Amino acid sequence: MKRVMTRKLTALAAATISGAALAAAPVHQAPARAASTAPAHLDLGPADLPESRRTTTLQPGVTLTRIDRGTTDPSLSWTNEVAIPATSTSPDPDAPPRSISDRSSAQAEADRLRAKGFDPRVEEVDQPQTADVAAGVLGYRVRVGNYTSKADADAGKARLGQAGETSSSVFTGWDGNDADRGPWHVNVLRIDPRQFTGHLSGSFGPDLFNRETTSQLARSGGATAAVNSGFFVLDPASGAPGDPAGAGVYDGKVLSEAVNGRPTLVLHDHAQDSAVKRLTWGGTAEIDGTRAPLDAVDRVPGLIRNCGGDASDSPTDLPLHDTTCSDPSELVAFTPEFHASTPSGEGREVVLEHGVVVATHDSRGTTLAPGQTSVQATGSDAPMLQGVAVGDQLPVQLRLESGGQPFATPRGTTVTNGGPQLLRHGNVEITQRRDGFVHPGDPSFQYGWFIKRNPRTFAGIDDQGRTVLVTVDGRSAQDLGLSIPEAAAVARSLGLVDAINLDGGGSTTMVVDGQVISHPSDPTGERPVGDALLIRP
Repeated sequence: MKRVMTRKLTALAAATISGAALAAAPVHQAPARAASTAPAHLDLGPADLPESRRTTTLQPGVTLTRIDRGTTDPSLSWTNEVAIPATSTSPDPDAPPRSISDRSSAQAEADRLRAKGFDPRVEEVDQPQTADVAAGVLGYRVRVGNYTSKADADAGKARLGQAGETSSSVFTGWDGNDADRGPWHVNVLRIDPRQFTGHLSGSFGPDLFNRETTSQLARSGGATAAVNSGFFVLDPASGAPGDPAGAGVYDGKVLSEAVNGRPTLVLHDHAQDSAVKRLTWGGTAEIDGTRAPLDAVDRVPGLIRNCGGDASDSPTDLPLHDTTCSDPSELVAFTPEFHASTPSGEGREVVLEHGVVVATHDSRGTTLAPGQTSVQATGSDAPMLQGVAVGDQLPVQLRLESGGQPFATPRGTTVTNGGPQLLRHGNVEITQRRDGFVHPGDPSFQYGWFIKRNPRTFAGIDDQGRTVLVTVDGRSAQDLGLSIPEAAAVARSLGLVDAINLDGGGSTTMVVDGQVISHPSDPTGERPVGDALLIRP
């Protein structure tokens, strides 16, 4: 499967394949090798690269394998990638500058740069073939200069800035070319249920609202090892920071609704029967004898991070990654695990104990005591709670569903959100569009998030039924990271048969015996995250 190819544009007659054309083009994905025939080395870069592995046992049934692959590649360099303003040929002439655009916009930017005394180059960026997106030209980028160090690239960026141009310093090793020789650093935790005597679980700290680092969560949970887990809200404008942006089940408690249809990782305390499953949200509240669907649990009403809600959401009810959909009228349940207080604002809220109303409020925002829950209603849904009085029965069911049926989450169950799917039944099957990683009209999102190399965390199950948790460092010249197609190839070469991508980038972290053994990419160091997966004695 072709991953990512970039090449200098020498004939500007080539046309960009539109998103509609990509969607309509037939996809014939070659079957991947089964996990049982996984190679002895990672499927990453040229086959002749040096690779070393060091495996240690952390506790019964748990091993850590640290893999170093490749060497410093002298052909790689730093460069300046220039933001491309929209032109009249773009779908939206008022669109902000983007890292890649259509051919005419890229060439127009290159012409402006050349007139200012720079020597730009226009490069084609290819979309690799995935299970639901055809291969083709995604767009074109504009770059200036080749530098041996980031400091030199930053100086070039400053010169471009003085000329009124916006750019970023990037390393060409992050482009995802198959011929790149590294280096890569991969950390792999395997939990064998036949020997495991500990506990495998998810943790979010004191509450869902306040984020903590993976190492903090590992230490407070007494974990032997831990990795960061699912996607979560970062920006307060998109909800409560730390709130899982997708399904979240902790010790059997359903505390976050699904991004409907997206894959999730289902784990159990004893590490048996781990699975990748597509789940949907099925929560309900019975009000005055009528069962009404809940929009969510422990989420700020009206803000649906990563979308995938219901038909009343805007702009879509389908998954759309790193997008916050909205809905002015929602019914949302809250638990004490959310925060010290529930979200405040217009609407109504009723407080429950064991399904019985103990308080009603004409506005939203209250403190829940242990054992209490609440239901908030906003917009046109607010009248649903108008006639509710203290003493009324108001049963609430917080549940996920699979295939339209309730999905059981007994005590000891963890469900974490993720996406896209990487492997299914031992074959590479990246559901890029289905899981919301295609933004219509915005090829820069696919380019930066999906195609370019980034730090990655992914997980799955191998052909021996072992749970596998993997982190790959990135965003430096010493840690190239992986594209999503490369993550799928690495997962398969590690012997996984089912796998999904988890939260990556600055969130990617692995902790062993209280120490961070990965290289977090944020300039400020380890990033506070929404939740983590813990392996405890």
